[in-house]
Amino acid sequence: MTVTEPAQAPAPVPPLAERARSIGGSPVRDILAVTARPEVINFAGGLPAPELFDAEGIAEAFRAVLAETPERALQYATTEGEPALRTALAARATARGLVTSADDVLVTTGSQQGLSLLATALLEPGDTVLVENPCYLAALQAFGLAGARVIAVPCDEQGLDPQALEELVGIHRPKLLYTVPTFQNPTGRTLPADRRAAVAAVAARSGLWIIEDDPYGELRFEGERVPWIASYDGAGDRVALLGSFSKVMAPGLRLGSLRAPAGLLRACAVAKQAADLHTPTVNQLAAARYLADRDLDAHVARVARVYGERRDAMLAGLPAALPQGSTWNRPEGGMFLWARLPETYDTTALLPEVVRHDVAYVPGAPFYAGVPDRATLRLCFVTQTPEEIAEGLRRLGAGLLAGRKA
Repeated sequence: MTVTEPAQAPAPVPPLAERARSIGGSPVRDILAVTARPEVINFAGGLPAPELFDAEGIAEAFRAVLAETPERALQYATTEGEPALRTALAARATARGLVTSADDVLVTTGSQQGLSLLATALLEPGDTVLVENPCYLAALQAFGLAGARVIAVPCDEQGLDPQALEELVGIHRPKLLYTVPTFQNPTGRTLPADRRAAVAAVAARSGLWIIEDDPYGELRFEGERVPWIASYDGAGDRVALLGSFSKVMAPGLRLGSLRAPAGLLRACAVAKQAADLHTPTVNQLAAARYLADRDLDAHVARVARVYGERRDAMLAGLPAALPQGSTWNRPEGGMFLWARLPETYDTTALLPEVVRHDVAYVPGAPFYAGVPDRATLRLCFVTQTPEEIAEGLRRLGAGLLAGRKA
């Protein structure tokens, strides 16, 4: 007689890493998934207007690259990036007042990758990072995944308070400060020149790294350009400057750049080798060809004019759409406007009713590293026409009113 041993249940698989379990997904991405219906007027996304892409110019650049150098365009490339594109990026930075060579630049797969590479290269678990209040949401995710302790620096309508920054540096001894000083996401505000100089001075005195993220800076439709923090005295050896083609050319290319001191740039290149080896060669060569053959600055100026008209349309409609006592800012460029409803309003709780009125925004709460202001919200004004913006704001007003009565 054969005796059959009882079957044993398989052992459970090991758990996910703590950082994967503790860091949530992006509420913005979640909202976009819920509001994907075509009838929804979506002020929630941070998406450039697709009808303004120079699709023909980009297509021609790809055609030229694939016709002339297919063996190179379809091959592996160096981690640091294609020399032609690095040279073009360096020239653009130099023309804007920050002397840069191709060797100072690393091409990244979107500027978001640059942020992740910097977190990998600079942060040990438990290190302290200072951020703006509120802060770009994906930066909070990147620092959280690195195991950092994130502390918000008090801000006002002009951005970071340099005195508060210096006090927090003295108390917490942070490793780095992360800032989006021009047309910030989510608020749209811009840090004035005197505060930029003060921030650079604090970093120089205290040994602080600065990550200066600038995906929106070229989208200015009024006022004068403010120099990068990286260009101020004392900042040259401690600022990592992130740039992006997503808002000025096309986000689908996934092209960004990182300018940093040599030692930090080398560390980020090693981290990138482990992440994706290199950014797609054909995209890099096509971008370099586009920059050589086309006038990107003229294209950006056309886009900025349209975005300025759309911002004006949103500003015109907000007084009737938002409840009495609300406040909002007037960004000089970029893609976002920040509003605060009266204190008794909770924009997270109100969002489902607003979405039922076929319009959407992003609640402000997820953008805060500390205690959130639940009466705030972010509105993106660039993706819709002025007529659509007017209709969307009408729906927003109706949805907020219905939500309060529910």
